[in-house]
Amino acid sequence: METKITWNGDFAFSSETPSGHLLKMDAAEEIGGQNSGARPTELLLNAVAGCTAIDIVMILGKMRLQPMAFEIEVQGKRAEEHPKRFTDITIHYIMEGDLPEDKVVRAIRLSKDTYCSVSKSLNSNLIYTYSINGVAGEQVV
Repeated sequence: METKITWNGDFAFSSETPSGHLLKMDAAEEIGGQNSGARPTELLLNAVAGCTAIDIVMILGKMRLQPMAFEIEVQGKRAEEHPKRFTDITIHYIMEGDLPEDKVVRAIRLSKDTYCSVSKSLNSNLIYTYSINGVAGEQVV
């Protein structure tokens, strides 16, 4: 896979992704950006969430299960010193529907351990949590 970003002045960049979608990035105004696009770090958290979300829906589908609703909340803790990398990322799955807990945990583990290429590409600790119908489950290890 290859991609290319184009500088649009100041700290703004754009890219057409390999799948043909337009992506805009920019820095915060306090460091000279114009806030005309997402921060790269925001995109990174969204990439982790999107990758594992696709995995979970696919795995649950193979188990003949489908959530009625599904969201993922991602929190990233960053180092204080440069390069201010993410040191911890917590991924919390929020699902609604008739979903047996053991199947949800299995789907999360399969994404975490085998399928999510984005999270496997990171050099950070990933913490996985979930809730089903408003009930929090245990951390998935």
